[in-house]
Amino acid sequence: MISRLTFYALAAIAAASFVAAGVIVISRNATERTVIKIERQNNAAGDEADGARGQFDGCSGGVWDFGSGQCRRAAPSGRD
Repeated sequence: MISRLTFYALAAIAAASFVAAGVIVISRNATERTVIKIERQNNAAGDEADGARGQFDGCSGGVWDFGSGQCRRAAPSGRD
């Protein structure tokens, strides 16, 4: 027969195991959510960069203003 001390020790070990398992599960979920968030931010940044490049490429008849990110007037034709 198991003594009370042994029973309480086993119960404490089991409780600590359940708590540790819970912490591990929560930690993994938090890590996965963080990775997904970063991947979404990277995808959004890539999409924005692709859009900006498309605008830059479409400015063939003008001068690209990097400060405003817009195509300005037509390029000067030369010197007088």
